[in-house]
Amino acid sequence: MPKVLISDKLSPAAVAIFRTRGIDVDVKPGLSPADLRAIIGGYDGLAIRSATKVTRELLEAATALKVVGRAGIGVDNVDVKSATARGVVVMNTPHGNTITTAEHAIAMMFALARQIPEASVSTKAGKWEKNRFMGVELTGKTLGLIGCGNIGSIVADRAIGLKMKVVAYDPFLAEKRALELGVEKVELDTLLTRADFITLHTPLTDATRNILSREALAKTKPGVRIINCARGGLLDEAALAEAIASGQVAGAALDVFEVEPAKENPLFALENVVCTPHLGAATAEAQENVALQVAEQMSDFLLTGAVANAINMPSVSAEDAPRLRPYMDLCRLLGAFAGQLTHSREGVIRCVRIEYEGQAAGINHRPLTAAVLAGLMAPVMAGVNMVNAPVAARERGIDVAEVAHDRPSEYQTLVRVTVEADKLTRSVSGTLIAGRRPRLVEIKGIPVEADFAPHMLYVTNKDKPGFIGRFGATLAGAGINIATFHLGRAEPGGDAICLVSVDEPVPEDVLAMVRDLPQVVQATRLAF
Repeated sequence: MPKVLISDKLSPAAVAIFRTRGIDVDVKPGLSPADLRAIIGGYDGLAIRSATKVTRELLEAATALKVVGRAGIGVDNVDVKSATARGVVVMNTPHGNTITTAEHAIAMMFALARQIPEASVSTKAGKWEKNRFMGVELTGKTLGLIGCGNIGSIVADRAIGLKMKVVAYDPFLAEKRALELGVEKVELDTLLTRADFITLHTPLTDATRNILSREALAKTKPGVRIINCARGGLLDEAALAEAIASGQVAGAALDVFEVEPAKENPLFALENVVCTPHLGAATAEAQENVALQVAEQMSDFLLTGAVANAINMPSVSAEDAPRLRPYMDLCRLLGAFAGQLTHSREGVIRCVRIEYEGQAAGINHRPLTAAVLAGLMAPVMAGVNMVNAPVAARERGIDVAEVAHDRPSEYQTLVRVTVEADKLTRSVSGTLIAGRRPRLVEIKGIPVEADFAPHMLYVTNKDKPGFIGRFGATLAGAGINIATFHLGRAEPGGDAICLVSVDEPVPEDVLAMVRDLPQVVQATRLAF
């Protein structure tokens, strides 16, 4: 039974989901980093919010961990690179709090435009300073969105409803999508010079850190108002304070800060600055939504292999997982076959080409390709899986190509894996029998029909009389029983292939005897 640890506060309904799905779950919020490291080795899954820090040190102790589920959108508190290297899936819940966060950004924009928090404090103090709080209308103003993804697009929709003009800077925003949203896609400098309000809706990455830098703030339209409900670190807080003090920026509304909890900040002493304690997702609906969503996603992954909203691997829906699993098994086995046949003496692997034909051409290829790479790299990389194999391939400079053929295939479904090393190119093809059982159908262009087995011996030889008898006698003399025997050849008298499954691994001394047989070119033992 899979076991999950919930280390931050989550809705009791999320706990109930895990248990209803048959997953053993422990709820232990507030553990110290040392205490968490001490127990994490016993868990397959870790469900968190923002308090738990999933560091490299924690991951090193998490020897059984398969998945980290973040109830929320940001994964700043997760070392995704280390998780990927260790083959741990990192999931978030990008849609559970999108409405709530977008609404908070709109609320902050209204509060900033009309100075509502300060006016409330003044009025409650009995001052009635009506002339002091002169606001601005939103109607007709230009809103600049930095980031127009899930949350940004909702903010755009609400702003257009308020009769604002919306311009957006987002390198990943397609022109067609911009037209659908009713926004104008612009470059960042253009947005800075045109926007009356700027709101940030982008994750914190190396590319977006301090995207509103001192230099960027100097380019803004005088009197601009800035809202950040995304991530601390997207703007230079000291530079923003100076820009507000100088009048270049009329005010700011911040829900997130570079250092949280934010106890001291140069912005706190300024008027026209609205601050809230990271409340973007703080509604009852959002807290419940993300908790339920992360519980469902983690349960699906641990029980069925379905991958939803993963940061570091291709997604596989719960509906697709059962259908894709036989294909992923086939692809992993084909990759393992090719990987075990590619020896170090043949040079490093330079390129992997994966071709899909028949039914395989019309399904989600990304997880299948990841499965091929996982199988391929297993002989040289301990702990490799579908999560870290693509990264490992990139780090080793392996070029990976996918080709889906829209053409008739001899088989209902076919996957071909071609590996190019320094000194050779080798291919292997497979299919699914009855839609679920992997089978080899071709090796190096030679037809060979064979099921995969835990222990196999692969021999290439010259097609000459007497080989089969000598080969069989050698194995028999060593007490090795042959379970299945498969032959194939390119042409009479040319290169031939012998692939046998045996009941136990072939010892090294017996393998040496096989290699010494006349006509034998190569002999390799395989394990699946």
